Amino acid sequence: QVQFVESGGGLVQAGGSLRLSCAASGSPRGINRMGWHRQAPGNKRDMVARISSDGSTDYADSVKGRFTISRDNAKNIVYLQMNSLNPEDTAVYYCYLETIIGFKYWGQGTQVTVSS
Repeated sequence: QVQFVESGGGLVQAGGSLRLSCAASGSPRGINRMGWHRQAPGNKRDMVARISSDGSTDYADSVKGRFTISRDNAKNIVYLQMNSLNPEDTAVYYCYLETIIGFKYWGQGTQVTVSS
């Protein structure tokens, strides 16, 4: 069974930065992508950023140039460096990993709140 330890969320003022990390354990096999989604109250869960095992990345348009995703393949850890945060970034951030057959495992979520 895959388990996650997420950290780095919290309260920050607009313009500030946070770094999220998510460590997966339980010997997940055949990991392809790892990444982050977020969900604000009343909204659906949207992709923020993802990174494949070969290092290729994708970002939501709303975070391009501000967020950077990275990954430690040996330790199954994914990071999200978030800069120039604004109140619209306020949400619960969920990490996930996706296996090569397309199955997703989700973390429990960490709250990010950006005050204006």
